[in-house]
Amino acid sequence: MKPMFLVVAVPLFASGCAATLPPEVIASDDLADTPAEVRPVRYLSPVAGYTHRAPIDPKPWRRQNDAQSPEGGAS
Repeated sequence: MKPMFLVVAVPLFASGCAATLPPEVIASDDLADTPAEVRPVRYLSPVAGYTHRAPIDPKPWRRQNDAQSPEGGAS
């Protein structure tokens, strides 16, 4: 028998024989009476941070490129 088969089969067999108990569920009748701190709900508009921006024509790119390039760069 191959050792790899035993490595897989023995733990599977052992876990099938293990006795596990389900967790105990405790129901309480006074759940509605328990005080819970809840923050008040406040309205926040989904467009609160909106800023209107109108489309504009592009600036001349060559002047911007020359302004950002290092002095004496290759042209």
